[in-house]
Amino acid sequence: MKITSDHLARGAFIYIRQSTVDQLANNHESRRRHYGLADCAHALGWTDVTVIDDDLGRSGSGISRPGFEKLLAAICEGRVGAVFAIEVSRLARNEATGTR
Repeated sequence: MKITSDHLARGAFIYIRQSTVDQLANNHESRRRHYGLADCAHALGWTDVTVIDDDLGRSGSGISRPGFEKLLAAICEGRVGAVFAIEVSRLARNEATGTR
């Protein structure tokens, strides 16, 4: 998909989540790469870049994820031109069917 002026007129959202406290303590490179996505968004032309990292250390399994809720609200409100994440599986999983 080509990035258009319509995409750039809306914000770029960077969604960062590491599921466990152990990942936070021991996987600094992953977190550095996640935050580096903001630089990628700027390089692609976005001036409005929002980093959502409220869900660091929160498992996606049955636990409230306020950061994900913020992202979803922004999408529903039409404020999002792009979502950046290292792994799309960080957004949502459907464990009942085994699909992502």
